[in-house]
Amino acid sequence: MVILTLVTTLAAGMVWHQWRAIEVEGAERARLQSAWILSGALDWARLILSEDARTGGPDHLGEPWAVPLAEARLSTFLAADRSSTVDDDGIEAFLSGSIEDAQARYNLRQIFLENELVPEQVVVLQRLCERAGLPTDLAVRLAQSLRDAWSTTSGDAKPVAPRNIDQLAWLGVEPEAIERLRPWVTLLPARTPVNINTAPAEVLAAVIEGIDLGTAQRLVETRQRAPFKSFADVMPLLPANQQQLDDRYVALKTDYFIVRGRLRLGERALEEQSLVRRVSRNVVALQRERVSQYLGSR
Repeated sequence: MVILTLVTTLAAGMVWHQWRAIEVEGAERARLQSAWILSGALDWARLILSEDARTGGPDHLGEPWAVPLAEARLSTFLAADRSSTVDDDGIEAFLSGSIEDAQARYNLRQIFLENELVPEQVVVLQRLCERAGLPTDLAVRLAQSLRDAWSTTSGDAKPVAPRNIDQLAWLGVEPEAIERLRPWVTLLPARTPVNINTAPAEVLAAVIEGIDLGTAQRLVETRQRAPFKSFADVMPLLPANQQQLDDRYVALKTDYFIVRGRLRLGERALEEQSLVRRVSRNVVALQRERVSQYLGSR
């Protein structure tokens, strides 16, 4: 009886290990397949942005890259064989995606140049904080922390330099403040101007000296009818005493974009966000981040 019990225990253990190995192999295969499909979404974005660069002209929200890819069965992108997108459990895959102009937001890199803060750009950040209902002294503290993190002359105790908005928490910015600033602020690898054709009114009112939110809203309404092709199209909408626009801080073209891809399989979704830079017709991914979500029963 003892021998029978021992054999049964060993057999059960072997079956469990075999089942576990099959589960791990299946999960790894699904992960690799999902990653491969999301890489295809990034390739889709590269193709669209490259073709847009070929046609030239300003970047605006009426172009094909600004139209989101609505969620659709993966079979619509592949062969006519419907079963090609269904796994062994009968779960079908759905893919969606979008491209966003990263320069539609104010780039915090603008406040720092040659190891020093740019005072007028700190004022821009103060305007955005005020618009977000945050104390303006937050802008000063954040600017000083970023200067310490980015400066090449700081000592060994300097803060860790953040690479995205979420990492501003490393500098002591509260999560609530980060969420309030998120629609209007970004952090890109290099200094970049704000695209007048894509930025929200709040960002335009902060970046363009001498205009209020009402004037910025008129800019948004005007570009919806016809995008601005040059600064000469913008000047008549600004106050009469407005100086010429500074191309260091505002522009009509974009180099950096955010590409989002989302793959849904049953109750789980895998999302990927990529920061890409376009140089001429060459589109290069600079950062990629994937997030897995459980959606629950549907």
